[in-house]
Amino acid sequence: MIEKHYNISDYTDVESPCYVVSEKHLRANLSLIKSVAESAGVEIIMAFKAFALWKVFPIVREYISCSTASSLSEANLAVDEMKNLAHTYAPVYTDKEFDEIAKLSSHITFNSISQFEKYKNRLEVDGRKISAGLRINPEYSAVETDLYNPCAPGSRLGVTLDNLKKADLTGIDGFHCHTLCESTSYELEKTLKIIEERFGEFLPKIKWLNMGGGHLMTRADYDTDHLISVLKAFKSRHPHLHIILEPGSAFAWQTGELVAEVQDIVENHGVRTAILDVSFACHMPDCLEMPYKPAILGEVEDRSTPYVYRMGGNSCLSGDFYSDWTFDHELKVGEKIVFMDMNHYTTVKTTMFNGITHPSIALRKMNGELELLRKYTYADYKNRMA
Repeated sequence: MIEKHYNISDYTDVESPCYVVSEKHLRANLSLIKSVAESAGVEIIMAFKAFALWKVFPIVREYISCSTASSLSEANLAVDEMKNLAHTYAPVYTDKEFDEIAKLSSHITFNSISQFEKYKNRLEVDGRKISAGLRINPEYSAVETDLYNPCAPGSRLGVTLDNLKKADLTGIDGFHCHTLCESTSYELEKTLKIIEERFGEFLPKIKWLNMGGGHLMTRADYDTDHLISVLKAFKSRHPHLHIILEPGSAFAWQTGELVAEVQDIVENHGVRTAILDVSFACHMPDCLEMPYKPAILGEVEDRSTPYVYRMGGNSCLSGDFYSDWTFDHELKVGEKIVFMDMNHYTTVKTTMFNGITHPSIALRKMNGELELLRKYTYADYKNRMA
């Protein structure tokens, strides 16, 4: 990984509000991911659910060639902009969309036996056979937040072992498993051990195993050497299996920021709130859903300073705020506030609630120039409505 240094002066040319994507940091992540894939002898593909800024896909295609989709629109994006047939998985498919999804997919994974049975005779397009997969649920996950835990008791996602044993798996080429969320290679190792223990009898009968996402291999403290060794060891025990990983966050981890600006400062019962031209609810939804507190460029750890502020969003939702950040100076109206690491699972989940101005998207190119990729207008909001 390259060392990252940030200064507020780096954003003087950015008109707020704006997401800024760093080509340098994106390429660093892509280079590491490609290296892991080659060293471990596996295929790593990009999940659109975490990162779908298609104007930078020409950069992505220099390092990887495939992507994974969870909907008809994402499958279209795979073909249009990643120039590949998608590895598609969705919790459910519909009659009106399935045949179009099939045209756009090389692999289709089903969430249930009943969905596979419904569509198994529609997995050939113009003489091309689509590889069918089944999502399994090992009933184990290290994810502690229920909202992101795909293996919580009663989960709707994947087939459990008891149901798998009752099924006719004729026509199933592979298994898909997803148990992780921004997790380590050690948690993957535990998952693989459980899969071998519980589903071992089925592994010789399939051609591929997709280990899903959540492999945060581009995080600074991630043990990529251990990941490679885990994957190699698993492949040595199952040499016939083609291994696929589809991380989302890892591609865009620490590759972009959200640049905002203080518009007002209000105080109520001793709580000072800097009201911004961005919204947690609309532009940083995971902060409220997870929840998690993002870093702000220039914040300090000294809690004795009097400059403590809540950050308030500009939507009418009363809960559109997060507390608290500490600074070494008094914030002023017009001052830029830069939220760090606002690319993965952020740009894809934004909304236009309230019709408030949607942040633009810009690319900081390798030569330092800022390229505006998209500026949103009233027409974008209006065209989403009937």
